[in-house]
Amino acid sequence: MAKPASRQSSGSITDQLFAPPTRGSWRIMLPVWLVLLALLWLGLHFGVDHRAVAGGVLLLGFLSSALAWLVGVIGLVPLVGPLIIKVLAIPIIWLLNAIGYLVSFIAIRRGYSQDVLTYRGLTVALIVGIVIGYILGKLI
Repeated sequence: MAKPASRQSSGSITDQLFAPPTRGSWRIMLPVWLVLLALLWLGLHFGVDHRAVAGGVLLLGFLSSALAWLVGVIGLVPLVGPLIIKVLAIPIIWLLNAIGYLVSFIAIRRGYSQDVLTYRGLTVALIVGIVIGYILGKLI
């Protein structure tokens, strides 16, 4: 008799990569995060290109599911954790940040670097204010 379809592909690499988290996964993910942080520090300490370090850490974080684990850990914080995760998922926050980077790039090219610092500070303050307002609005 044939095995069920879910049993036939249990050994494939995609099933292993996208398996749901198991109890005790912190025993694996905590050392993974320590290695990622150590690689980040070593790369910045020895003067490796910042883009290469950031790309390597993001790639390792995605492949090891460490970023998803970190989001899950943040979500476990009572009351505030789920709200932070919801706020990070709001597309308008990402859109505001992307527009800010685009405007900053154009302004720096034209020689307005001091104004860009002021503008980016205001943008970060606006985004942080939106996040805090959203959290307080949900709590009150």
